[in-house]
Amino acid sequence: MTISEVARLAGVSTSTVSRVFSHHPNIREDVREQVLAVARRHGYHPRVSSKQRNVVIITPYDSVYPVQSCVDMILMALMREFPMRGFRLEILPLNNLERLESIQFCGAAAIGTEPSDFTRWSERFSAPLVIVDRNAGQAPPDVFFVHSDERQGMELAIDHLYTRGCRRIGCIIHGDPGTGNADIRYEAITEALSRRGLPGGEQLLHFSGPGTERYVEIIGKLLKQEIDALFCPGGNAGIVSLYALSLFNRQVPRDISLIASEQTFFSQYAVPPQTTITPDYRAVAAAVADVLESRLAGERISTGTVIPYQLLTRESVRFPK
Repeated sequence: MTISEVARLAGVSTSTVSRVFSHHPNIREDVREQVLAVARRHGYHPRVSSKQRNVVIITPYDSVYPVQSCVDMILMALMREFPMRGFRLEILPLNNLERLESIQFCGAAAIGTEPSDFTRWSERFSAPLVIVDRNAGQAPPDVFFVHSDERQGMELAIDHLYTRGCRRIGCIIHGDPGTGNADIRYEAITEALSRRGLPGGEQLLHFSGPGTERYVEIIGKLLKQEIDALFCPGGNAGIVSLYALSLFNRQVPRDISLIASEQTFFSQYAVPPQTTITPDYRAVAAAVADVLESRLAGERISTGTVIPYQLLTRESVRFPK
């Protein structure tokens, strides 16, 4: 399929097809949709000029805490990686996607957003999109996913606590069921506990909800269950958990071992320094760049790329007595 054949089937000129795929602002919406429909039906993908190396990074339109910390760390990694590959970056908030209709770009990466925000991506744009830190299963054409291995990350944390002698592990998973990665984490933690013959269930596994307001209440309930360790994936739980445990006169790690998610500007400076799980942000950024480069080269690529978590061992988990 060539650009001339797309133009013939769409009933327009080749220059109009070229303008559609370069996101020219002076193309009527019905013509744009007609050309893109023909291209999708026949599997046509335009060759992107090697000089057109603009990548749009789509972020939440407001600071979204606590995921904002993760968004910031991914963004920093992308800003290091992409210039080394010869890409130019433009940051665009999610509520300003209309700007994409009037600029030239060869690809996009979305962080801190949900796949449901981009259900019509391939209908509106001809460039590939990489959604970071989410996995939505079957993807629309030209939508790809790069995400950390949530099951492996939960296993890392539970195994570390178990190896250090913890036998009654309480967990607070950030978010609500059905949002983000909360369900995957809950299932993975349940399986990890079960494989080791450790107790789980509703008394020991809790969801925090969207903010941090419930952590003190939940930790109080977990302490009544006589937990000897606390695992809190997601959010700013490391900070909040230390505060909550201090309210109940519990010390880390003497009374309670603690693993949380890495917060670059806090975890290693806490007292005691916190053992954490963390995405490999450099590897994530490199994988996003690899997907876009492969797609621009016309290569067939996998819809999903999975990056292992890392465990950063510090002093908040005690050694066996």
